[in-house]
Amino acid sequence: MTNGHSETDGLTDREQAVLDEIEAEGIDFLRLQFTDILGTVKNVSIPAHQAEKAFTEGIYFDGSSIEGFVRIQESDMRLDPDPDTFAVLPWRSNGEGGSARLICDVVDREGNAFAGGPRQVLKNVLARAEEMGYSVSIGPEPEFFLFEKDEEGNATTDAHDNGGYFDLAPKDLASDIRREIIFTLEEMGFEIEASHHEVARGQHEINFKYDDALTTADNIATFRSVVRAVAEQNDVHATFMPKPIGEINGSGMHSHISLFDEDGENAFADDDDEFNLSETAYQFMGGVLEHAPAFTAVTNPTVNSYKRLVPGYEAPVYIAWSDVNRSALIRVPDAAGVSARFEIRSPDPSCNPYLALAAVIASGLDGIETGADPGDAVREDIYEFDDEKRAEYGIETLPGNLGEAITALEADSVLQEALGPHVSEKFAEAKRQEFSEYKASVSEWETDRYLEKF
Repeated sequence: MTNGHSETDGLTDREQAVLDEIEAEGIDFLRLQFTDILGTVKNVSIPAHQAEKAFTEGIYFDGSSIEGFVRIQESDMRLDPDPDTFAVLPWRSNGEGGSARLICDVVDREGNAFAGGPRQVLKNVLARAEEMGYSVSIGPEPEFFLFEKDEEGNATTDAHDNGGYFDLAPKDLASDIRREIIFTLEEMGFEIEASHHEVARGQHEINFKYDDALTTADNIATFRSVVRAVAEQNDVHATFMPKPIGEINGSGMHSHISLFDEDGENAFADDDDEFNLSETAYQFMGGVLEHAPAFTAVTNPTVNSYKRLVPGYEAPVYIAWSDVNRSALIRVPDAAGVSARFEIRSPDPSCNPYLALAAVIASGLDGIETGADPGDAVREDIYEFDDEKRAEYGIETLPGNLGEAITALEADSVLQEALGPHVSEKFAEAKRQEFSEYKASVSEWETDRYLEKF
């Protein structure tokens, strides 16, 4: 088993500590959480007294009912809870009892880690990084919208407030909700670094401290659940849809990334470099730029994602890097030493965090192995370039839609290997279907424009 137990084994110290905390906190139910291939959080609830069994034997479930997992004849699967992910759910707890969650790895019926589990995909990529002598740290900046509900409780696209970038109350009416989200996250162990109103009406950003990549992916999944739960308690709707309203800024998930070596030193740092970056950092960056068209299918996985990736709304479109230019895919902030890093600006918060981080990291590691060259920094506004000037600079663009992105993913052998054949096939199949349905639909924009004209 992946948790290192047989049915007769005792508990590890960490697992026993979780059981003690369950008793001390008066926890009645445990949610065993995992994600499907598309990033939707799933959970199996068990009574708290079953926690020891969950640790020593796992909890079985029907994998055939989960998007992208297995066929019905291979349906028996098991959840192995990770004791390091235990957290009490503040909004589900009161003086008479409460609930907590454990994030789980998925195990197949032979007792092996399920290759189609998104968390396992990320673990595999991180194991490769470890073999190369690196650990990976990532700090995400997920954005989201808060919208009013109608009289029947359905979500609208009416902004909860009219605030703008960094506005304070009273314009930023959602500041109390944002504060409640932060308090809830902190109760669950998050270290919040900053929060503010974003550019668009009803749009917000909460930044939590960087961590190792696996913990960060867990935290992103948890963050989305917390934001939605707190919003629901306040009778508003929270959405991580990348572009819920046309002609305004969409929601991204800019991600700051760095590698640390076996001595705990930042492998991206070189104080003698103009941008404080090492050769390793540039090679990693080169790999990210090289594989960007392919990983965009994973970091921007919905039809709607590509409504955000258009010029003019602060989202990157061009495959380039810069220290000052936010139109580029990668931005290098003014940071040195232990803080040396770069920011990947294209991902959006609709992605499966495990697969998205796995794809980006695998791209960078390939860059280190191949000695990829990211080229020179572009300090001009690429949005102002015409086709000829972009060609002169050798600047390519990200895929223009989900179909193009899936085609790029299927042609990229490095990412196919990183995701594994199961996830690659099932993910592409689901996204091809989504794009086909989109192409067959007729939008309100089309009827408004053409119905009476032709």
